[in-house]
Amino acid sequence: MEFCVCRGGITLLIDCAEIEQYLHEHIPMSQAMAVAVEAIAETGVTLSAPLAPNINHRHTAFGGSISTLAILSAWTAVHVGLLREQIPCRIVIQRNSVDYLGPIEGDFQARCLPPTPQAWGKFLRAIARHGKGRINLVAEVTAGGEVAGRFQGDYVALKIAGDGR
Repeated sequence: MEFCVCRGGITLLIDCAEIEQYLHEHIPMSQAMAVAVEAIAETGVTLSAPLAPNINHRHTAFGGSISTLAILSAWTAVHVGLLREQIPCRIVIQRNSVDYLGPIEGDFQARCLPPTPQAWGKFLRAIARHGKGRINLVAEVTAGGEVAGRFQGDYVALKIAGDGR
């Protein structure tokens, strides 16, 4: 799936496979977890992970893997959004919480919901003015079509010169 953005006459294609490769190269845990980028769209960023490499002693998904997939979905949403805006930044998570709503007994997904236009605009203005911005994002973790977890996290983007995503 590709997401096309036109900005200043430039068309930027963002391919799920390229973003997945980026995650695997720069965040090795994503490769160990077998994370796949399922969708990058106006409705959010969706990542998935199979149960097998993320299993715990109870044969359900390990809580750390559930949390990590949610963290990665929101991190990816910020990363892709800043790519679209052509703003090179380092992105870090500042804080997060996860509510685990039930055991996950199969493959699972995390979908970061898009921020409101107002929140995204405030985030971009802060980066432009101060060289850094903060944004709060929410993700849902699902398995078998059921919501199994809710994530909320604060991300900080630090503007850098050049390409240092």
